[in-house]
Amino acid sequence: MASQYSAVIIGVGPEQGLGATLANYFAAKGLHVFIAGRSENKLQRVAEGIRQRGGSATFAVADARIELDVAHLFKIAQSGDYVVDIAAYNVDSNISAPLLDTDTETFTMLWQQNCLGAFLFGKEAITAMKKRKQGTLFFTGATASLRAKPPFTAFAAAKAGLRALAQGMAREFSPQGIHVVHTIIDGVIDGERAKNQFPGYVESKGKDGLLQLTAIAETYWAMHKQHPSAWTHELDLRPFKEPF
Repeated sequence: MASQYSAVIIGVGPEQGLGATLANYFAAKGLHVFIAGRSENKLQRVAEGIRQRGGSATFAVADARIELDVAHLFKIAQSGDYVVDIAAYNVDSNISAPLLDTDTETFTMLWQQNCLGAFLFGKEAITAMKKRKQGTLFFTGATASLRAKPPFTAFAAAKAGLRALAQGMAREFSPQGIHVVHTIIDGVIDGERAKNQFPGYVESKGKDGLLQLTAIAETYWAMHKQHPSAWTHELDLRPFKEPF
């Protein structure tokens, strides 16, 4: 039996979120998608939706901060005849807190979710892809990856660490055929989280004032399909109305 290419995506939450959109987009391109996150109910809904649209999906409850969870996810993803062609670290946890109000527990948690988890996930992804000397590893960054702004200094420290991790991995593993991409989401995504947390802001941005989920997924796919003589390591995505 021929091998089937697959995509592994961690940080999948609501159906109107980037993780779920990436999963749906990759499934529509013919990949079997392995989706992971901490909410079984959300994962089940996303997986069922993919199957209803003719795709194939497997979900696994996993905490990106826990090494055994991440290892188990990739063990599942490499079972049978599946081969990992895309891996996407889409965990994005943020807390608003002035620096002097940020305790050690909060700072550590943000680092674990945004940076440590990416290290654990990246190691497993690279290990899986090295066998074929092929594959694309995505890390989803944020505006804070490039600059820190109160009251999100702890978040920025973690995202800057994620960016450095991605840079190091790209330099080490690109010569081995593995495409490492760091995407800077420089703006607000038009998804469930934004609509629930700050609906007034979403309304004020107007048509195409927020990053559209499918448009982001299209860009991820374009990066995956790049010729190795012209790879993009880092790119920034923002709405045309966004100041920068």
